[in-house]
Parts: sequence; structure tokens; C-alpha cells
Amino acid sequence: QENLNDARSRRLELSASGVYAGTVLAVHATAAACVLATITGVPGMALAFLVIALGAAAAWDRALLRGPRSPRAIELPASGTSVAVILANGQVVPLRAVRGIGVTRHWVALRPRGFAGGGVLVMAGMLAPAAHRVLRLWALWGRTPRAAPAQLPA
Repeated sequence: QENLNDARSRRLELSASGVYAGTVLAVHATAAACVLATITGVPGMALAFLVIALGAAAAWDRALLRGPRSPRAIELPASGTSVAVILANGQVVPLRAVRGIGVTRHWVALRPRGFAGGGVLVMAGMLAPAAHRVLRLWALWGRTPRAAPAQLPA
């Protein structure tokens, strides 16, 4: 087991999340149903189909991590001052935390520092519990946890 209290860089490997994929598909299916309820005929069916197709593409890329630009790992440097996502195609995109509702025990939302790349939503099931905790702490406090250098005398 990895010691998450040391002062070296950490690479947090992401894994696919079926729950996240199901949620994305359910939300898009609900949106498609709303489209069908408000727009009748062929245009409504076509738009509903496109909404469901968009949901499937989003679930494939962001939740199941199967696309060429899917996030594969989060890189936390020892300093803990910045974080980057490594995409399936090898591209590295620097990220920053989304404050407020962007950090909960269920997810951590990260957005790009610049204009390049897209945001990343890391669900709790996509990382090991200890690694998800480290990412949450970084997102909340801007640094990673470390053990104290030495015990103070009593």
C-alpha cells in the first residue's frame, strides 16, 4: 500500500466509473424526454436522439475513460501547489480546483488553468479512497498532506 503522507510527487490513476456513466446517461435521457414533451414530430425526435447521443459520448469519454482525450491520471507534485491531468493521448493539462460545490466527499471538480483542455470531474469511485482524500485535501487547501518532520519533545 502506498504511503500518502510522504513528500514526493503523486500520480493518481483514474479508473472507469459505471455509476458516473449511468448518471450521465440518465440525465441526458431525462433531457431527451423533456425535449419530446415540448417539441413534437420529427424535429423533436431528432433533437432527443442527439441529446441521448451526446450523453453517450460524454459517458464514453469522461466516465468510462475510453476516448483519446479521456483523463487517465492526476499528477500532484510534491509542493502541492499545482495539479495536472494526463490525458489518454499523452497531453498534460494544468488544472485548478473549482471552489464551493466543486469539492465534496463524492466528487472533485477541476478546470483548466488556461483556455486549453476541458474540465475534469473526479468521482469518488474513480480513485482509491485514500487517493481521493488526498485530491480533496489539495482542492480545499491547495496542498497535499504530509507527516510532521519530527515529533516535538514533550
